[in-house]
Amino acid sequence: MTRRKGKSVSFDAMVKFFMQQYNIPTRKDVDKMIVRLDRIERLIREYGSRSVRPTSTQRAAGDQTVITAAPTASDTVLNVIKRFKQGIGFAQIQARTTYDEKKLRNIIFRLHKLGKITRKSRGIYTAT
Repeated sequence: MTRRKGKSVSFDAMVKFFMQQYNIPTRKDVDKMIVRLDRIERLIREYGSRSVRPTSTQRAAGDQTVITAAPTASDTVLNVIKRFKQGIGFAQIQARTTYDEKKLRNIIFRLHKLGKITRKSRGIYTAT
């Protein structure tokens, strides 16, 4: 019996197969990524160039007025914890801030990781 010869695979097809198999980006993929990065950089430049405009009362008070942003959620939770020297529990923090459980847990985790609060015991937190 004679053996049948299979179809020969072109070099281009083989290269394309390996590029897909090993997730190697093509020139088209790189061009798309460059366009996305340019768009992001443009947005960052536009956002960074915006200046905070003082309100009419701040303008009337003079140039010495410092514009302060509203406190962040982390600042709010930290201020609540700072008020209690002996420590405050999770339920009390939640009642005072009215944040939902997931948001509050994330904030407490972040504050603890930054070293701004310590865990006195399970569910009791104190400011450092």
